[in-house]
Amino acid sequence: MWIAEEQGIDVRTIYGIRILKRSIDARQRQIYVNLKVRVYINEQPADDNYVRTDYPDVEGRPQVVVVGAGPGGLFAALRLIELGLRPIVLERGKNVHDRKKDLANITKTQKVDAESNYCFGEGGAGAYSDGKLYTRSKKRGNTDKILNVFCQHGASTAILADAHPHIGTDRLPKVIEAMRNTIINSGGEVHFQTKMTQLILEGNKVVGCVADKEYKGPVILATGHSARDVYRYLSEAKIEIESKGIAIGVRLEHPAQLIDQIQYHSKQGRGKYLPAAEYAMVTQVDGRGVYSFCMCPGGFVIPAATDKEQIVVNGMSPASRGTQWSNSGMVVEIRPEDIEGDSVLKVMHYQEELERMCWQQGNMRQTAPAQRMADFVNGKLSYDLPKSSYAPGLISSPLHFWLPKMISKRLQEGFKTFGRNAHGFLTNEAVMIAVETRTSSPVRILRDRDTLQHVRIQGLFPCGEGAGYAGGIVSAGVDGERCAEMCAAYLKK
Repeated sequence: MWIAEEQGIDVRTIYGIRILKRSIDARQRQIYVNLKVRVYINEQPADDNYVRTDYPDVEGRPQVVVVGAGPGGLFAALRLIELGLRPIVLERGKNVHDRKKDLANITKTQKVDAESNYCFGEGGAGAYSDGKLYTRSKKRGNTDKILNVFCQHGASTAILADAHPHIGTDRLPKVIEAMRNTIINSGGEVHFQTKMTQLILEGNKVVGCVADKEYKGPVILATGHSARDVYRYLSEAKIEIESKGIAIGVRLEHPAQLIDQIQYHSKQGRGKYLPAAEYAMVTQVDGRGVYSFCMCPGGFVIPAATDKEQIVVNGMSPASRGTQWSNSGMVVEIRPEDIEGDSVLKVMHYQEELERMCWQQGNMRQTAPAQRMADFVNGKLSYDLPKSSYAPGLISSPLHFWLPKMISKRLQEGFKTFGRNAHGFLTNEAVMIAVETRTSSPVRILRDRDTLQHVRIQGLFPCGEGAGYAGGIVSAGVDGERCAEMCAAYLKK
């Protein structure tokens, strides 16, 4: 064994090896798999590969209403239990298993259930749209804690070691269900198909919310980035929010083998031992970022609309990352000042307009308008389209013509740059599928930096992606835990 030889250790004294960190360095033609390992010499490896969290019984304890059962809401609820508080979780959609039928019906019937879809339901937008756990957010909380809680509820401990951890869309639902069971078994409540319609205010204090009935307690508002009815309600109720920048573009889908060949610098692609290749690309065009987003190697493109007369696309990958396609969002940075008007909801309205336009281009079905990549860059109509993972089907459309110029022109220039940096990337083998708009919340619900409460209203804790303070499963989980801690401090006062 090379470890024994390198360290001068008798191989017979090695009782076990545990991988602590694992990454792939494919920057040069020689590919390296970098490992940080723990070697057990004359001792047995510990049974647990992760740190467990204890969840006490909180029956009869003071309660907190958590609106939304995405990662922000679930981790807020679990942290509340740790702190001795009783979470009442209200989720507008269905449980994670019953959602499956409604997702399948999008392809079968070309119709979207406005309360049960790829964005709404237990687990939130991440449950059936990938389960990637990579985050650059290290300053706001304990990201390792989030990964360990996932492991405690059934996720593979490989996520603790991998540089870009990933549970997989096929495995994440069972993990989410286990988290729900922990909440219920500890004395909390989880209510499905229970949509919050308004907050209960006494002066400048939130004392509960209304759904199918009144639920009392301070409110952690973790509704996700697509709860547009919530944003409209907050605006009408004069609860302070502001416009926030987002990114808009397309899903770009290549053959997975081509991406493997480009990233691994080999005609053989990934070979027997390497995983499906990932990429991350970013450039600046006319003062705005153009970049890849939510890259899904060996994955699918999915229909992620949340209401009628919309087309929205997103990406996901199974745990194996074994499909014949790889996709990512290719998006352009949009700032509030890029959009006319002074409404705090103007960025959201811009999203809605593009999604409706896309639906019209798709023959008013979930058939998505699409164009070959090189044709888009050259301003040509694609007379046919490559085979795609997008199940509802594609229709050839001149995206270069009808997408707003501030998006299409920047994407064209960005693609030229990416093609120069990665030979073979800019190709007509790749297809652009419109439109990707749900990269983040178009609104920020204003909160105090220190207490995480709304700036003017006590007892309201805007949380996670939907509040404009997170960007993915792990960062939303971290923010959920922080909101729970601030809510506990609020109740102690």
